[in-house]
Amino acid sequence: MERAIDELVAEIERRIRLFQEGLDENAQAYEIAELLEAVREQDKEAYLRLLTSLPEELKADVLAELSKNAQEDALEAIDATELADIIEEMDTDDAADIVQHLEEMDEEKAEEILEKIDEEDSRVIRELISYEEDEAGAHMQTELFKAYIDETVGESIKRLKEMKNKEGLDNAYHVFIVDAHDRFLGMMPMEDLVLHGPQEIYRNILEKEGALTVSIHPKDPIDKVIELAGNYNMNVIPVVDDFNILLGRITADDIYDLMEKQATDQIYGMAGVEEESEESENILEAGKSRAIWLGINLLTAIAASVVIGFFDQTIQSVVALAVLMPIVASMGGNAGTQSLTVTVRQLALGEISPTEAKRVIVKEVLLSLGNGLLYAVVMGLIAWVWFKMPMLGVVIALSMVINLLAAGFFGATIPLVLKGLGIDPAVGSTVLLTTVTDVVGFFSFLGLASLMLL
Repeated sequence: MERAIDELVAEIERRIRLFQEGLDENAQAYEIAELLEAVREQDKEAYLRLLTSLPEELKADVLAELSKNAQEDALEAIDATELADIIEEMDTDDAADIVQHLEEMDEEKAEEILEKIDEEDSRVIRELISYEEDEAGAHMQTELFKAYIDETVGESIKRLKEMKNKEGLDNAYHVFIVDAHDRFLGMMPMEDLVLHGPQEIYRNILEKEGALTVSIHPKDPIDKVIELAGNYNMNVIPVVDDFNILLGRITADDIYDLMEKQATDQIYGMAGVEEESEESENILEAGKSRAIWLGINLLTAIAASVVIGFFDQTIQSVVALAVLMPIVASMGGNAGTQSLTVTVRQLALGEISPTEAKRVIVKEVLLSLGNGLLYAVVMGLIAWVWFKMPMLGVVIALSMVINLLAAGFFGATIPLVLKGLGIDPAVGSTVLLTTVTDVVGFFSFLGLASLMLL
């Protein structure tokens, strides 16, 4: 049930008071953003009024939590001077996201903001937005806690306290150890420092215990970020350049967002729609995106119909073929979708290397063959009993084996080929597979019927 605006406003004001009193600060930004989104659905002016009335620090956190459409309304309504103040309160990765979003809407306003903020912050943000969205550097945060190899634990903790007070460093759960030239040497959980005395030197700690040295380059694809996070159970990943100099870190919240985005892209891609278009409030934009793939699907459907047209005389002679045709195509389509989904997901998780492609194809073909033989017998008997035609049962049984074999082979091969060509395997695979299973299913079924029944 939709909550009244008065109730939502009262709840927002209550949470602002909790924030100002220092109670449960971390939860307030997300919760207030959710409430503001609910207000926006009913009254956009009230939404903007409430957002602009938030305390500056809280406003920055809330703005980062808002959906893209809600952010757009805010970025249009708030002037450049106030936006510059808000952005200076944000972590660099969130600030870069906001500036990049604004740049897509109003390039002049984005440039004005970058000129108003601190010169060093502006330089960092410009560097971050220079990366492509699918590169690790675009999701990097430059604020972090680093310790030098030859300093003591006590000295580094003292610096951390100063950073927390002056710079508002958040989520300092790891210490990144570097040499005098900022070259990354390893990272440790902050909790491990409790086990060491304030006079102990990091060099000695590394020599005795070692540290995790896994890192990522800013130009690496985000798929690699997700792969590292999963393989090494990491909730923060250091980012280094060509010379192993520590540039920043990708934090847990961004890693989770990237995982969610990857899964969403796959789901949308398999359905032939785009996330950006679907999340847009512009119906025409979403409709255009869907129409393109529906048009491609229409062409593939026509191709299948052309195959059926070749055998129109056969269908007229044996009407039962028209009844059974959809079963062959449907079974092939479903079997192919199973192979396709598994293969696409394993590719996304980095579980399939180029040398393992043959193994994956063989496995899917064997699985499809096994199911094809099983259901060929079942459907052959059903067709025999149903239409009192033994040879019709043989025809549909053979056709089902052929189509399920093709479904398993192409369900695994299509995404692997697309991946090899540098194309997202989730996009377009379904349309191509449907074409194959329909054409092979109809051709094998009607072709065998022409040979064996007429």
